[in-house]
Amino acid sequence: MTIFHPHRLGLQQRVLPAYRVPFFDLLAGKCNGGMSLFAGQARPVEMIAGGTTKVARHVEAQNVHLFGGAFYFCYQKNFIRWLEEWNPDTLIMEANPRYLASPSAVSWMHKRGRCVLGWGLGAPKQSRLWKRFIHQFDGMIAYSQRGAEEYAALGFPREKIFVAHNSVSAKPEKPDDRPLTIDHATILFVGRLQARKRVASLLRACAEMENKPRLLIVGDGPEREALQTLAKDIYPSSEFIGAKHGSELKPYFQQADLFVLPGTGGLAVQEAMSYGLPVIVAKGDGTQDDLVRKGNGWQIEPENYEALVNTMKNALSDTARLREMGKESYRIVSEEINIETMADAFIKALNA
Repeated sequence: MTIFHPHRLGLQQRVLPAYRVPFFDLLAGKCNGGMSLFAGQARPVEMIAGGTTKVARHVEAQNVHLFGGAFYFCYQKNFIRWLEEWNPDTLIMEANPRYLASPSAVSWMHKRGRCVLGWGLGAPKQSRLWKRFIHQFDGMIAYSQRGAEEYAALGFPREKIFVAHNSVSAKPEKPDDRPLTIDHATILFVGRLQARKRVASLLRACAEMENKPRLLIVGDGPEREALQTLAKDIYPSSEFIGAKHGSELKPYFQQADLFVLPGTGGLAVQEAMSYGLPVIVAKGDGTQDDLVRKGNGWQIEPENYEALVNTMKNALSDTARLREMGKESYRIVSEEINIETMADAFIKALNA
């Protein structure tokens, strides 16, 4: 049964990335009073592709970026003006103490007797700053179960914590069946080519496989030239496809037998699963815990090269098992973790 939020919703983000647009539009369509999204521009160095909403009303925030790295802060100048103009009944905000205008916005809502929910990955353990910060919210929406546990560990009431599994993809169509026997497996990486993705480790690991797999590397970034030079020396058959987006990615997911993300981050994991692929991913912020399970893949430590090699050898040793794990990947994103179930979780939190 489709559920709706009967009131006017405001939602704040630091930036509006293109990959979030489908979710925000879906959520806006479930708010009977409408939804306004307050978000600004990222720094050029972040190279975040912006998006345009069709259902949600996007208002441009004036982001002032202060300092960088571990000392980065952001101040959104016209936050209160947006609140005054949109006048939301409920506000959802990114739960991040680095966003300096957040306390003023929470205060504005509370003075009018209105509810504010935080939305985030989780919080560091035993952090007084985070404990004070999250307790200003009336409820918390966590990206993952791990994030929910981290908020609870800081004393936030469990009955006011909701889990909306982080997702960027809609319910997928059932993928075509893959053959049960293959001569050489195809391994796929999709993502930005930067140091933290550890693509160099993937190149070296492929070189250690007894039955050499075909390696497709889809993406672009600052490390591409260095990686191509390295590949010539250690795995010259590697195919660097370049940046692909949307429907352009489909043939590469369809050709693959296994998706590998050896470094941190990466929104392509869920998309790979929607094509019925088993996955090997590095442990990260907790969103992988919900997506990647024993039935559909493996989680490894992000800097453990030996674990990467051994896991890849294990994965490629049994094609029939790979296919069954791929079917489970598809089931997870079809039934449990997609933008439809994520939007419903937001509405349930709002209505609670």
